[in-house]
Amino acid sequence: MTMSARLTLILCAALLSACASRTPPPAPVVRAPIVFGPSQAFSPVAEDVLFRALGLVGTPYRWGGNTPDSGFDCSGLIGFVYRDAAGISLPRSTREMIVMQAPNVGKEGLQTGDLIFFATNGGSQVSHAGIYVGEGRFVHAPATGGTVKLDSLSKAYWQKAYLSAKRVLQPGQLAHNP
Repeated sequence: MTMSARLTLILCAALLSACASRTPPPAPVVRAPIVFGPSQAFSPVAEDVLFRALGLVGTPYRWGGNTPDSGFDCSGLIGFVYRDAAGISLPRSTREMIVMQAPNVGKEGLQTGDLIFFATNGGSQVSHAGIYVGEGRFVHAPATGGTVKLDSLSKAYWQKAYLSAKRVLQPGQLAHNP
C-alpha cells in the first residue's frame, strides 16, 4: 500500500468517525501483522492503538475526562487508548507522562503510537500531548468546546509548541513508518 493510500485510509477513518452521532465501538483486535510493502511491517498492537485513537475522533473534549462517554482531555484520551488497545496503564497527567521511564524519540524518528508533548502556553513546561499516528499526523483532545481531532505536526503552531516524544510500545510492537 502506498503512503498516499495509507494517508487516505487514515483521513477517511477520521472523517467517518467524526460524522458518527455516537462514539463508535472499539476497533476489532487484529492478530496477524499487516504488511505495507516489502519491508514495512505494521504490528498488531501499534495498529490497535492507531485505529482506536482514530475511532475516537469527534468525541467531545472534557477537562478531566477519560472515557468516550464522559469525553476526554488530552491525557485522558492517551490513557484510555493505551489501556483499551494495548493493555498499558500510563500516568494520568502530561507532566507525569513526559518524565515516565520510556525511551525519548527524536522528531525525525517518530513511529505510530509514540506520545508527543507540547508546550502550548509558551516556554518549556508541558501542557498538552497527543498520539502520533504516522504520516506527520497525531490524534489529540485539544481544548474546551472542541472534540478529539486528527492534526498535523507540520502546522506552524504545533512546530513551535513541540517539546519531545516518548516511545511507549516495545520494539516488537512498533509500526515502521519511513
